[in-house]
Amino acid sequence: MAYLFGKRAPNMQRTLRRCLERATLAALSLCIAFPIIAQDRFFEGKTIRIIVGFPPGSGVDAYSRAIARHMGKHIPGNPTVSVENMAGAGSLIAANHTYNRAAPDGLTIGNWIGGLITQQYLNDKGVSFDAQKFEWVGSPVRIHNICAFAKKSGITSLDRWQQSKAPVKIGAAGSTTADIPRLLMKYTKLPIQLIEGYKGMPDVHLAAEAGEVAGFCASWEGTKAIWHNVLNAGEGMVVLQAVNKSHPEHPKIPLAVDLIQSTEGRELFNLVVHNVGGTINRLYSLPPGTPKGRAHALQTAFQQTMKDADFLAEAKKGRLDIDPLTGSEIARIVAGVKLIAPATFERLRGIIRP
Repeated sequence: MAYLFGKRAPNMQRTLRRCLERATLAALSLCIAFPIIAQDRFFEGKTIRIIVGFPPGSGVDAYSRAIARHMGKHIPGNPTVSVENMAGAGSLIAANHTYNRAAPDGLTIGNWIGGLITQQYLNDKGVSFDAQKFEWVGSPVRIHNICAFAKKSGITSLDRWQQSKAPVKIGAAGSTTADIPRLLMKYTKLPIQLIEGYKGMPDVHLAAEAGEVAGFCASWEGTKAIWHNVLNAGEGMVVLQAVNKSHPEHPKIPLAVDLIQSTEGRELFNLVVHNVGGTINRLYSLPPGTPKGRAHALQTAFQQTMKDADFLAEAKKGRLDIDPLTGSEIARIVAGVKLIAPATFERLRGIIRP
């Protein structure tokens, strides 16, 4: 006993402390490793659905199908990633479905457009989600909105549009594609007749080619990907940019904001067209309540896909611009929308929800 508790006792105490420290570290390692292992096992053998709010052949759909072909290899367990189209109401049906009906298990990703967030704060009766509660996966590109016309319409320049003696028919498929013309009708002197009700932009493109409408206002990224044959043949052209700064591919095309003289008009135009309708236009979201570990795995996989050499090669071939945002970047922008004064939305409501 004297041997145990005499001079050797401090050494034994140090030894015991080291043993306890090692045991604690080992236990912590198991705690950290277990969620990762469980995460790998959860996704393994499963299928993740991307619910696209627009029909096949649209610009939004083109991005999702390219992402689906490459994202699975970056997700733990290498699940299959498929695309399901749920078109209607400018992608509102898909957004509502993702929020209210999709299981919050990490196996459903909603793909819809940021303009719907504005509609939430306009108290649109069709909106049944709270954008603040989504888990955001990311976005592949920041959108540059434009107004383009079929050559046969005769609207081949901004001057031609301004000089038209009859209202120029603009086709729309909801959300930003209708909001841009409405804002132009309110804050500029451009002659416009808005024709709504199209299911998606492919239908609007066909309507422009057939002469049913003169043109449309939509994203340049989607337009050049889907309407490139018409543009390359000189049968379609961009005559106005709905952005704050010229796109590198359109350095001489006029900016819509330069036609707006009032401070109010510029403020509302920037909110609808530049912020939620441009910067965060191509949204990928998860239902509220999705486990944080699974959401993080999908967010990480999305950003890895944006850097994937095979994906980038396919995007280039398909004329899909890549300029991604992270889920956290989208969350910050969405949080900022909530801080906008109610009076601003009240003014906007009278314009785009007459």
